[in-house]
Amino acid sequence: MRPRVSFLGEDLIAQIIDEAYQLLETRGVNLNHDLLLGKLSDLGCRVDAQRRWVWLPSELVRECLASCPHEVRLWNTAGTAYGDLSGDAVHFTPGSAAIKMLDPSAPAMRLAAVADMLRFCRLVEGLEHIDFSSTAIVPSDVPEQIGDSIRLYALLKLTTKPIVTGAFSIAGFDVMTDLQLAVRGTREALRAKPFAMFSCCPTSPLKWSDVTSDNTMKCAQLGIPVEFISMPLAGLAAPVTLVGCLIQHTAETLSGIVISQISNPGAPIVYGGSPGTFDMRTMSAAIASLEAQMLACAYAEIGKRLGLPTQAYIGLSDSRDLDGQAGFESGTGAYLAALAGINSVSGPGMLYFESCLSLEKLVFDNEICGMAKRLLRGIEPREDLPSGGLFDELLRERTLLASDHTLRNFRLDHFIPGPTINRTQNDSAPYVTLTGRARAQVESLVAKHQPPTVLGADQTRELEKVMKHAAGDYRVDF
Repeated sequence: MRPRVSFLGEDLIAQIIDEAYQLLETRGVNLNHDLLLGKLSDLGCRVDAQRRWVWLPSELVRECLASCPHEVRLWNTAGTAYGDLSGDAVHFTPGSAAIKMLDPSAPAMRLAAVADMLRFCRLVEGLEHIDFSSTAIVPSDVPEQIGDSIRLYALLKLTTKPIVTGAFSIAGFDVMTDLQLAVRGTREALRAKPFAMFSCCPTSPLKWSDVTSDNTMKCAQLGIPVEFISMPLAGLAAPVTLVGCLIQHTAETLSGIVISQISNPGAPIVYGGSPGTFDMRTMSAAIASLEAQMLACAYAEIGKRLGLPTQAYIGLSDSRDLDGQAGFESGTGAYLAALAGINSVSGPGMLYFESCLSLEKLVFDNEICGMAKRLLRGIEPREDLPSGGLFDELLRERTLLASDHTLRNFRLDHFIPGPTINRTQNDSAPYVTLTGRARAQVESLVAKHQPPTVLGADQTRELEKVMKHAAGDYRVDF
């Protein structure tokens, strides 16, 4: 039996959804996109063009929900099916868009650079329990106009896994589209086998910028999956109560679904988010607090009630270091997300309110993700019933270490962690900290990395052509 966790009753879920419908219909949303405002006006919505405000009738929201697919599939760059975001399938991916790196030799945070981005790309390809990659690092030493696209380019050159990404500008999105087309060849092929999923984020409360709304529209037109990342901050930019925060999250996400589906009915979407809680003592936005984790699992229940794939930024830490706080916040989040059946869990590797990436933490979190997957298999009998023969052997031999039953079932019933997890019971063994063990594993995996050979020469040349044109005088030869 698969273990599960839930936070909301069926009646409360229905009430939250109904309140969100009413919020969109009576209060509306701020939409900074003239083309979309015009389209919504043509569909009968009340629009205030001067304020760029639109009210969304419940009937339209329901129609848009009805046109959403119930699953999202991702392929790797080779064109092989790799991820099925549906039901309770759980996939782990690193968090996104860190502007800082944790330097374990200092130890201190510093601005991320291209060299960090390349090490991350090489590392993530070798992590067994990290299912997707992500544009996790924003390098500070590149021109601003390619700050988003260069991350996707690096992953396409150095990895094969599906990618969670996002664009910082309308022009950046166009470059990233061309990079994807360089790999797939045609829009039809990209639509048939998408390998990237874009994050599109409303601004709380109830606002869509020109960039995020335009990206959502274009992703829908291209058939590129979108994960909506509503980020209500309980107590500051959202009600302090968890139910009130969930109502806002639901409304903001439903408004994104409307943008997507009026642009292309049937476009693939994922019901995601990154809620936080405002700590009034420190004036910080905590996204790894217990309540933030509860919100993520709860809105996933709402997304599942609506029949949609789900995502959450969870399994990360607000700590500044790879310490005890990082361990319990990341572990608790990953386990809760798995038990909630969240389809895409974004967060491994992330620290400091999702603004800092640690490669050492990513290696550590890889083990947590493996344990979370083991947790989902639950407990089931394996040649245990009836148990008489097994206990006859134990009583006779006094051990089952070399038993056929042990040899057959040990790896089936137990998760075997890598060298980052220390289970050495030897007082004379050299003492190495968690950071030290993780750093050694990072160096080992980066050194073993071999550039993938799944892209042909024509695809590689087209990738390089697109990126070099976007980069101008900046060299992107890696």
